[in-house]
Amino acid sequence: MRLSVIIPVYNERATIREILRQVRAVGLADEIIVVDDGSTDGTREILQEEARNGDIRVILHERNMGKGAAVRTGIAHATGDILLIQDADLEYDPRDYPQLIRPIQEGRAAVVYGSRFLGPRKAMLFWHMIGNKFLTMVTNLLYDAILSDMETGYKVFRADVIRNIPLRARGFEFEPEITAKILKRGYRIFEVPISYYGREFKEGKKIRPLRDGLKALWTLIKYRFTD
Repeated sequence: MRLSVIIPVYNERATIREILRQVRAVGLADEIIVVDDGSTDGTREILQEEARNGDIRVILHERNMGKGAAVRTGIAHATGDILLIQDADLEYDPRDYPQLIRPIQEGRAAVVYGSRFLGPRKAMLFWHMIGNKFLTMVTNLLYDAILSDMETGYKVFRADVIRNIPLRARGFEFEPEITAKILKRGYRIFEVPISYYGREFKEGKKIRPLRDGLKALWTLIKYRFTD
């Protein structure tokens, strides 16, 4: 089964070369798609240089539209049988790819999430942890699931599953939207432990707990009753 790795990027000049190096080093990606979501810090110029190697596809958004919009663009252009979302900020380790894709390769699951709460991790900010656990609990209550980490950035899908789900999120509410719609369609999400190296805000972390947490909560409630 061919693996497509989708990397949404926005102003990640400091880390984009390294994450591409790590993804290449693992050697499992048949296709690497980088979607630059309107970067203005020099990330685009770096991507142009990296693309000369001929092993990545770079797609440009003319303006910043949000992580969800970038992931949707990546999905639309991916050709693999398995799609894996990889953030560009070095919080997630590509060396976890084998355990992330194995359940799909073996036919045991159609969707796999990498849980930050089941594996080794750099200490997460306290209120981020509380927010993540609260949103995961709401997900489990609304959709009859037993997830430990709904907001994880490591989400892996069989291509035919994700392509048949209508996605509308533009920002970080992509995480609850895709989770809600997968669970509503009867797919059970397989979780595996992953390593996690959380960034601080001073290191460029973009998510804002209160604002984005409220959006995520509303998204979970909304898609319980609509599609």
